[in-house]
This record gives sequence, structure tokens and C-alpha cells, in this order.
Amino acid sequence: MDIIDEALEFEQRKLKSLSTSDRIEISRKAKTLILGLNEIYKRKKDEQIMDIMKRLTAIKRKVEKRLNGKPLMA
Repeated sequence: MDIIDEALEFEQRKLKSLSTSDRIEISRKAKTLILGLNEIYKRKKDEQIMDIMKRLTAIKRKVEKRLNGKPLMA
């Protein structure tokens, strides 16, 4: 259950005034946590694990949206 504790701690991380490298690091960390939780979910089918994965995915999308930026107007 160590990965679940790590994911819950990761959720509490502040997302204000981050540099680009911080955003990349957060995105990669979220991805590894989600994949790890997914392996546990496959075995246990626990809805709480699914909820954690959904919240982490929302954080990851928010960070990646900021990383990708606005598309250039042609």
C-alpha cells in the first residue's frame, strides 16, 4: 500500500508558480503513480483506488495543458 500513500501525498502538492521543469517532473511522477495504481486496481477492483487514479489524471491533465500552451494562430 506504499504507492497509495505516495499518491495521496502527491495530491497534496502545491501547483502554484511552477517552472517548466517542475511541470515535466510532476507530469512524469503522476504517470508513474497512475500506472502503479492501475496494476493494483487490476487485482483488487477497489473503487477508492479508481477515485485516486481519476484525481491524479485530472492533476496530470491540468499540468500538461499548461505545458503544451496555446496553439499558434496561422
